[in-house]
Amino acid sequence: MKIVVASANPAKISAVKDALTQVFNGKTLLCSGQSTASGVPAQPMSSEETLQGALNRLRAVAAAAPGADYYVAIEAGLDGDYSFAWVVIAHQGRISKTRSASLPIPPAALMALQQGKELGDVMDLMFEQHNVKQQGGAIAMLTNHLLTRSSVYQQAIILAMIPFIQPQLFNT
Repeated sequence: MKIVVASANPAKISAVKDALTQVFNGKTLLCSGQSTASGVPAQPMSSEETLQGALNRLRAVAAAAPGADYYVAIEAGLDGDYSFAWVVIAHQGRISKTRSASLPIPPAALMALQQGKELGDVMDLMFEQHNVKQQGGAIAMLTNHLLTRSSVYQQAIILAMIPFIQPQLFNT
């Protein structure tokens, strides 16, 4: 089964592969990532903007890599004082989407984001790290590594797969 992720970010690709390995237990998965443009600011500042970025990435990767069984786009952004991600999955012309869990953003980080910085860069500075966003993400830093960006994304990916796992309940 061929899966294409609308990102070259190892954390996102790993989350998709790990989640879909659980969903398709025993099936061979060929999971690859491809960098795509979101068409929204690098740090989306609302749920609507974040969802639009995920949908734009999904359309771009489907056009650039035809023939996949599933296309997956993940776009992280802000919703008020919280960070979260939209997960959008396409399969056989159908689209499913869901949000990840939300995490509260510390006031100092939120102020930096409102001034145009990206969350990963802010976390790098706050925790004296390098390239947090391609590792455990802000989630790992803020939870002392109890959770990671990948682990939270995995749950959202599995939830977004529900209409494909139980298609008889979603045929309209």
